[in-house]
Amino acid sequence: MSRYIPTPAYPDMMPVDISFVFEDEKPAGKHGFTVVDGDDMRFEDGTIAKFWGVNFNGGANFPEHDYAEKVARRLAQTGCNLVRLHQLDAEWDTPNIFAYSKGKRVKTTRELDPKSMDRLDYLIHCLKEEGIYIYMDMMTYRKFKEGDDVPFHKYLLDSAKPWSITNPRLIELQKEFAHQFWNHYNPYTKLCYKDDPAFVMTEITNECDLFVNPNERRWAYTPIPYYENEFRGILRDWLQENGIEYDWENCDIFTKDDPMLQFKIYATKKYYKEMRDYMRNECGVKIPITGTNWIRNSALVKTHEEMDFADTHHYYYDWRWGNTERTCKHYSITYSPVVMGNAAMTKLAGKPFFVSEWDMPWPNSFRAESPIYYAAVGALQNWTGFAIHTYSYGTRLEDMKVLGSELSSPVGGVPYREGIFSVWNDPAKYGLFYHSALIFRRGDVAPANKKIAVQANALDRLVSRSFNQGIEQHQMATVFDNKLPEGYDELIQETDTIPTETAGVFEADNGQLLRVTNSQIGMVDSDRTKVIYGQISRNRSPSSINIWRSAPIELRSGGLIIDSYTDFGVIAVSSLTNEPTEKSDNMLLSAIGRARNTGGQFDGTKMLDIGQPPIMSEVIHAKVKLKTELGDDLKVWGVNAEGFYAAELPTTYEDGFLCFEIGDELNPACYYLIVKE
Repeated sequence: MSRYIPTPAYPDMMPVDISFVFEDEKPAGKHGFTVVDGDDMRFEDGTIAKFWGVNFNGGANFPEHDYAEKVARRLAQTGCNLVRLHQLDAEWDTPNIFAYSKGKRVKTTRELDPKSMDRLDYLIHCLKEEGIYIYMDMMTYRKFKEGDDVPFHKYLLDSAKPWSITNPRLIELQKEFAHQFWNHYNPYTKLCYKDDPAFVMTEITNECDLFVNPNERRWAYTPIPYYENEFRGILRDWLQENGIEYDWENCDIFTKDDPMLQFKIYATKKYYKEMRDYMRNECGVKIPITGTNWIRNSALVKTHEEMDFADTHHYYYDWRWGNTERTCKHYSITYSPVVMGNAAMTKLAGKPFFVSEWDMPWPNSFRAESPIYYAAVGALQNWTGFAIHTYSYGTRLEDMKVLGSELSSPVGGVPYREGIFSVWNDPAKYGLFYHSALIFRRGDVAPANKKIAVQANALDRLVSRSFNQGIEQHQMATVFDNKLPEGYDELIQETDTIPTETAGVFEADNGQLLRVTNSQIGMVDSDRTKVIYGQISRNRSPSSINIWRSAPIELRSGGLIIDSYTDFGVIAVSSLTNEPTEKSDNMLLSAIGRARNTGGQFDGTKMLDIGQPPIMSEVIHAKVKLKTELGDDLKVWGVNAEGFYAAELPTTYEDGFLCFEIGDELNPACYYLIVKE
């Protein structure tokens, strides 16, 4: 029988504060600017750069000063060290970078609103003081206006997709914005943005490309003869320069055949280079720059060969969220044979890799798996970082007391923008950021031992077989020249298979990660963090028995053994010192599974009622054994949502293990501090 307890969220604090673990990293920028070093991103002093963070969407980037201080502190408490400034240019937000409030007509997007910029300046100052870096999103939803002198501006989509890649006037305006932004002086940091090492990465354009198929993504293309004819003219000139015969006047501009595919690669690379060179040489931007940040086919990956790093977006969900009909299929990561293969294909050998958006959104019942999985696999791959989409869309969080509905209504006609992606109050995702930050930033999970390069041949599509099979075993990256890159161990073709020892069992070659799909179990076994997640119940199927140091009833991840009465959940233990868990005198144990609003109801996949406050978390009831050399000197305290010690748990010390029971009738909690008195 499931039991749930109230887990209210507070916009100014978290139940546990692990910011002291990263105290020496404050303020952001202390190590100098970020630089590219092969597959790694480092700071100027040689320190490796790893980032675990969040997106701020739209209005969340322009908070009142007191909120800016609180949110920066709260992010640091969970171990976050990066915020991606996303959707600053969305006119449906308030404020946005061009308008502080609604009411006055906005005639141009060529001016930055001074009130909005003051709020953004102070937010950046507060984040910096807490050791939190900035990833800048340059263009997402910019809606060009009458005063911008853009042909047929009222027919263009947000950010003028996809013509912003080829039209000279639109590129000129992007350059103008870049110059305004990067040369803006922040009175609180006393630095122009271009001179502030708290900025670590930037992209040229968000989710915008020429490879769009209008039948697949109608929102990414609007037929405008002026821009189509201009595009054909550029194609004609390229064909003439390369001596290629092709019907440029009548061809389908969305064909995936050559020479159209090669032309689009050329045009995109030209745009990226022009924008990067301008930002670098004319604006003075010192940090790594990439083009865009998603994957459509291998051709789009190839366009980033000359960029400083690669970036992608990855979402794990299956829902349909309209204004009236709202459905969600509750798929788990631990069950899925394929999770991140396509996303990993964006990683280019010899370049750092960042995931600037990811999520396994509410209301998926199994979403608690995702923070651990993404952090652990990313650490195994030696990627540079992650930013979940999104922390919030706004700053009026004191009244937002339910999951999935941060705002009073959908925004910009898009139902999911009312709060599906907001994680700030979700115990099933943001509540596990403590361990995810330690896994990724601190390097609790080490990079895989073997590095495999995969030759991409089919530019018009994605062939991800090898990535699907290998991403949880070895380091993987894409190449296009059919050569083994320096530092890599093996070169294979995209259609090659990477076998696993047992079907459905994915084990990292360093022995620190395991995922078993037939029993829906995942594990992390490192010195300082140990996690068991998925279908953890003692009543699970027999196929899970005796897998990776497992015994009947109990599940083992190194020195962590659990016997769970609850069917699904995540049980994670991390040392809050530099010592491994066996020697640590200060540890955090989190036990989190399903979370929902009070009274929320589904009929199969269909949502009937979003529910009411408070947010409720399922209690994970389990017997826990933790290997430790400190014996019975350790005490276990349950911690409630307000950060109070709820109760001390009874413990015994048996055969080198501290033994206790969590989630029983007397001690229901999500967090437990294990400390030496």
